[in-house]
Amino acid sequence: MAMIDTPRTAPFGAITTFQATTFLMNAVEAAKSAVSKRIEIYRTADQLARLSPAMLDDIGITPADVDSYRLRAGLL
Repeated sequence: MAMIDTPRTAPFGAITTFQATTFLMNAVEAAKSAVSKRIEIYRTADQLARLSPAMLDDIGITPADVDSYRLRAGLL
């Protein structure tokens, strides 16, 4: 008895559902990444603002650099 191998096709709408799910997952991941980056920028600016001018000088930046960073980050 000969067996014929027939290719199986995806159910109707499965590919569209997969593409939509993938798109939504990528959109959520991008939003999550953007929020995480924004939180990191905020925390960095906050910690730098708490340092004294002498401490800032130790790491090679000035209070003006901190203000510039906060301005670029949209925190001022």
